[in-house]
Order: sequence, then C-alpha cells, then structure tokens
Amino acid sequence: MKQLPLQKQKEQQQINPKPRSQLVKKRIPILSRQQWIYVSLGLATCVLVILALRPTPILVDTGLVERGTLQTTVNAEGKTRIKEDFVISAPVNGRLDRIKLDEGDLIKKGSIVARIDPLPLNSAVNEALGKLAEAKSRRQGVATLRPKSEQLAQARSRISAARANQLQTEARVTQAKAALEQARHDTKRAKELAAQGVIPSQTRERAELDLVTREKNLESATLAARAATKELEVAQAALKVLQKEQRDPDYLLKVYDSQVASIEAQLAKLQDDASRTNIRSPIEGEVLRILQKSSSFVSEGTPIVKVGDPKDLELVIDVLSQDALKIKPGNTILIEQGNSDIKDSPTNSLKAKVRLVEPSAFTKVSALGVEEQRVNVIGDFIDPPTNFGDAYRVDVQIVVWESNNILKVPLSSRFRCDRKWCVFVVRKSQIIKCPDVGFAQNICKNARRFISWVSFKDAKVERRFVEIGNRSNYEVEVRQGLSEGEVVILHPNEKIEAGIAVKSHKNDS
Repeated sequence: MKQLPLQKQKEQQQINPKPRSQLVKKRIPILSRQQWIYVSLGLATCVLVILALRPTPILVDTGLVERGTLQTTVNAEGKTRIKEDFVISAPVNGRLDRIKLDEGDLIKKGSIVARIDPLPLNSAVNEALGKLAEAKSRRQGVATLRPKSEQLAQARSRISAARANQLQTEARVTQAKAALEQARHDTKRAKELAAQGVIPSQTRERAELDLVTREKNLESATLAARAATKELEVAQAALKVLQKEQRDPDYLLKVYDSQVASIEAQLAKLQDDASRTNIRSPIEGEVLRILQKSSSFVSEGTPIVKVGDPKDLELVIDVLSQDALKIKPGNTILIEQGNSDIKDSPTNSLKAKVRLVEPSAFTKVSALGVEEQRVNVIGDFIDPPTNFGDAYRVDVQIVVWESNNILKVPLSSRFRCDRKWCVFVVRKSQIIKCPDVGFAQNICKNARRFISWVSFKDAKVERRFVEIGNRSNYEVEVRQGLSEGEVVILHPNEKIEAGIAVKSHKNDS
C-alpha cells in the first residue's frame, strides 16, 4: 500500500478521526496483572533506593542581603529623672502635724503641704520680747548710777573758792615778807641811832619787837598759803572722783547694749522660725513621695515631702567611659517601651536627644563584681513621655552613626575564618523537569512533584569572604563580597560546610 504524505495523513485523520480509546490502546501496551505487579515493585524499589541514598538536608535559618538604613548604637540602661524636684524639709524643730496630702496630689506654688505646731515658737518669741524690755530698762537705769549735776557744780564751786583763798593767802605772804623786810631795816637803824644816843633804848626795843612780830606774821601767812593750796588740791581731787564716777557706768552701757543686740538677734530668728511653721510648696506640680506622713517631733532639716513636675522629665544614662567617647551632644536616643524591641517595633519607641555628657566619671561595681568607670549621659525627650514617671528604668540605644542605602546582612550570619569574616551563601539548585513524551508522560506527571521534593528542592552552601564595616545590634554593613538579594545562613554551626545541602525553616510548610 502506497504511503500518503504526512500532510495528507493528517487531513485524512481530521476527516476520519479515530476514537480516543483506540489511540490510547495503541500507545500504551497491554500488560497482564503479573506484569503490573512487577512494574510496581520495580518503581517502589527505585524510590526506596533514592530515599536511602539521598543525603538528609540540614535545617537552617536564612536571611537576605538588602539595602537600607543602618545605625550604630551604644546600648545602655538608664532611668528617668525630673529635672527639678524638691525635697521639702522641716525648717525648724517642732511637732509636725499629720500630712493630709497623698502621692499624686496636685499642688500649686505657695500652697501649704505641711504644718509644724507654732505654740512653742510663739512662746519663745514672747519670752525674748520680755528679756529685751528688761535689758533696755537696765540700760536706762545706768543714768541713776552717775553723780548728779549739782554735785559736779558744787565741786567746781569749792575749787573756785579754794583757788581764791589760795590767792588771798599768797598775797598775805607777800605782804608779810615786805613788812618783815621793812622791820629789819627799821630795827637796824634803831640800833644804830640808839648806839649814838640819838633815840632812847625803848624805841630800839620796840623796833626789835616789831621785827619779831613781822617774822611770826610771815610764818603764819606761809602756813595759811600752804593750807589754801592743800584745800584747792582736795577740791580738785574731789572733782576728779566725781568725774570718774560719771564715766564708770559706761562699761555697763556696753554690757547692756550687747545684751540688747543679742536678744534682738535671737528674737529675729524666733520670729522667722515662727513664720515658717506653715511649710509651703516652692513650685507647681505633684506630690511625688511623702517621707514623713504621721505626726511626730522632727528636727530641722528632716525630709518631709518630695514634690516636682512629672511632665518635665529627662534621661540619666550611665555608660562605660570608653563608650562615652563616641557620644556627642545632639545624638539621637531610642527608648524601648514595655517589652517590645526597637528592631521589632520601631514605631513603639520614643525618641530623645543627648543634651550633656558629664565631664566626670564615677566607679560602679557590675553584677559580676568588676569595678567599671562609668559616665552619666543626660538626655531630653523629643517625644512626650506619657507612659513614664520619675525614676523609671529604661533600655535605650544611643545612635552614634547612621547612614542610608547601606548594603547589609544580619549580624548573626558572619563568622571568623582564616582571620577574616565569612558568610555562608545559599545557592538554590535548578529543578530538572521530567520528559513529557511517550509512555513516561502520565508517570512523570504523577511523580514530578515527589521527585522534585526528594532530589532537587534542597540548596547548596557556599562559603564566601566578606569585608564588613559599621554594625548595629542586629545588622552589619557589607562593603565587599555579597550582592543585594542573596540569601545567607544565620547562626552557622560546625555542621555546616561548603557544598552541603540545606533547607530553610521558612520552607518547611
């Protein structure tokens, strides 16, 4: 029979199509039941051999090489602190009345927060006033101790009289001396005349008697002059005594003046203390803590109430001194809220900024008993700290470096190899498709998915050297060795080597 061309055969088949069942019968050979059993056993044996020889892939966690923002931070613990809190203390000694305020109560500037019983202080003020009046009265009584002005005038008059009497006696002495000198001349002349017989002896004797009389008068006048001088000296001494008595009470004035000054100073302090028995708030804010609630005797300086404005908060973060060298004023501070991590929920974190890095460090013993030099970093909130109060503990991250469009990988993917940094890169195998022709068509359609899972789903591992740069808590900058979009293995262990098959936990489902 002459064979028709291929195009004519197709046209003839289209004109006289054969049933599909006849075509299937021609393409699939007819096997007996025993042959089908043999074929099934052979296929099952092949599958078991493949499963036995197939290496078990290692389950790994994977991460992606991508571009994005990278931040280098200093992680630390800190606490919130009210910028200006006030511990109100007892200004004076006394009995404190029971405080009626509670923690969290709002207070205004100048409002009374505590009260000390003023009765003892008022009594002390009255007592000081009495002492002051007594001291002033004694000072005024000093004038009664001085000599009267009449006594001084009388003493001065006595001196004047004594001086006049002295002058009078001195004149008498002068007069007696002149009379004596004249009597001596008269006696001498009378003796000469009597010797010549010019005058009688009686006249000479009277002249001699007059001379003796004049001598006695001179002696009497001299004694009277001496007595007048002594009387003048006595009068002057009496005046000096009165003058000294006039000045003697001056020391009492100084004593009483010092007593008055001391009592006035004591009175001023007592009056000031009495005016401060009502203890008032210096600011407007809230009662943070009541340190002395019950009524009791308190001494000056005893803390009673702590007040402040809890809305005016700042951060106090202590960091290691070597980390403090990286921190500058103006650096951003990220604050965790609750149990959420900044990486997992960045929108749930608050922002602040560094205001001050204190210039002096202090020694702190860590939980392991190691002495560390730490520095306080003071920060101001940018976002309102609505959920925080005074002395709340916070976990913060201080951003010391930040850049955008950085090629980065998860930090846990890197490891040391040959004194360099390496990562394991996952290279996925190509899935081999089964042939879709002839007798194996139906079998491949049913077994393709199984064969792909058994042999070709696992990926291979490649070790690669990388050059890294800045790092954050979770990611690290890749400067050389990786490309964007590649997959790396996280947390590599000693079981992972180059060329082994791995399977990601993310593909288990």
